[in-house]
Amino acid sequence: MINLIGSESDSQRTLYPYVTGTSVVGIKYKDGILLAADMGGSYGSTLRYKTVERLKKVGKHSIIGASGEISDFQEIMRNLDELILYDNMWDDGNSLGPKEVHNYLTRMMYNRRNKFNPLWNSLVLGGVKNGQKYLGTVSMIGVHYEDNHVATGFGNHLARPLLRNEWHADMTFEEGVKLLEKCMRVLLYRDRSAVNKLQIAKITEEGVTITQPYALKTFWNFSAFLNPTAGAEGSW
Repeated sequence: MINLIGSESDSQRTLYPYVTGTSVVGIKYKDGILLAADMGGSYGSTLRYKTVERLKKVGKHSIIGASGEISDFQEIMRNLDELILYDNMWDDGNSLGPKEVHNYLTRMMYNRRNKFNPLWNSLVLGGVKNGQKYLGTVSMIGVHYEDNHVATGFGNHLARPLLRNEWHADMTFEEGVKLLEKCMRVLLYRDRSAVNKLQIAKITEEGVTITQPYALKTFWNFSAFLNPTAGAEGSW
């Protein structure tokens, strides 16, 4: 007899993301790669969590940042940990570089999309291996590309214009951090899901460094903030 109601053992799908993180911004600089992300985790429109780390080390040569569903990001990290462990077990003196990890992520995201069970994330993957810098991104349906600067979420709309105007290939570490902080400050002003608590990750040939969480200096007394409807004519 066919069970039309279904059972508890039926496969489940992520129909809607619940706890989500917002933008990740990444750039190449003179010595390596920099990524920035805040630590907010939103439950719907509520900023429920403020200690969510969305920048992680992957193997010896890569770092990853994630927007979107936090639990799906944890699943992605579990898969990456297994990938890196399997690679290390060969003990052949070689290790996966950022390009290989990025290709793996694009296949994983596209595979899950084809099963109509996507991992609800947009990812940024950066790294340095053999002197070659690599920075790429992949969406929840497997759309991917490599560039000198990338961003996810609102950052794709608000931070990328700043990066196009001010990024240059020979940026120092200090200049790169200053540019990322400018992007994160604009996102803090304009993105309701952003929080003023961020981390910046750096990767060079020497390894990975992720800063302790810190807050940006902000200014909220702009006239447009104090009276946002001034000069806005209309039926309201």
